[in-house]
Amino acid sequence: MCYSAQIAADYDKFVREWGAVISLKRFVELFWEKRKDGQWVKIPKSMREAFRKPHGEDDFELAKLVAEGDREQIEKYEVELQAQNQRLAKAEAVLAGPKPTKTAAKDREVASRKIQAAQRNLDDMQRKQLLDKDSRIYPGQYAPVLIEKDGKRIVVPMRYQCRLPGWTEAMERQKPGTYNARRDNLDKAWGKLFGHRHGIMIVTRFYENVSRHKMEGRELRPGEREENVVLAFDPQPPQEMLVACLWNLSPGGDHGTDLFSFAAITDEPPPEILAAGHDRCIVPIKSEHVDAWLKPDPNDLEALYAILDDRARPYYEHRLAA
Repeated sequence: MCYSAQIAADYDKFVREWGAVISLKRFVELFWEKRKDGQWVKIPKSMREAFRKPHGEDDFELAKLVAEGDREQIEKYEVELQAQNQRLAKAEAVLAGPKPTKTAAKDREVASRKIQAAQRNLDDMQRKQLLDKDSRIYPGQYAPVLIEKDGKRIVVPMRYQCRLPGWTEAMERQKPGTYNARRDNLDKAWGKLFGHRHGIMIVTRFYENVSRHKMEGRELRPGEREENVVLAFDPQPPQEMLVACLWNLSPGGDHGTDLFSFAAITDEPPPEILAAGHDRCIVPIKSEHVDAWLKPDPNDLEALYAILDDRARPYYEHRLAA
């Protein structure tokens, strides 16, 4: 499965190359909702930064939301940093006194760890230059997805974890793996979306959890515990991959706001990914199939499977992720 991915959030490129319209209304709703819920960081920095400088009157509200949301998040990190510094100072005072305690030692350890995390998060929020990690999404976070609706191509921000038709939030928590849709299960578990609601996520790299011994092509040694590592897979030559997705709309499903959510389709891996220790791979479709993929015919599923089979096939180099 696709554990996380490096997304492309260049909205001008969506418009220029794919003739898409950016759903500003949905971006405003999402930014407002996540700011209100205290979940601002679920929107990747690259998605926020793309709207920081308005290009026209319609963008001003988004630019304002980005500035206000970032400022509020920075204030939260500053408050956390101050609280943990005070906790650390108090713990160190006890440990330096005549009666040091285990509680103070634990407080010093926890405070030190939280100070590092808060400072790192604060630095990331204040940093102006974008890094690769600013475009990396994980399940539960948001990414721009290209869809076709009412005869128009639209870019909509969607949560990377699909809430299937008829599901409630409680049902979704019981099955948290719906950020990926297996190709061999598309006309079963995903039958209400496959052939009906198709999208494309543009990805430049993806990441997977694998076992170290599988990555090294060996069995576990006697007494050795299984160790997880994260691998980054880069297509060669470097390229933007048009990843086949399924999406859904759950009215009122995000604390009263309509929830757009999606899953990336995965299939059996090419040899180089299998050799690296992983057994799934996202499915990048060819550009010539975009029209047919975004306008699926539910009565011709074989044509849709043919698109998935006739996929783009770059070679995937892998390395340990930083």
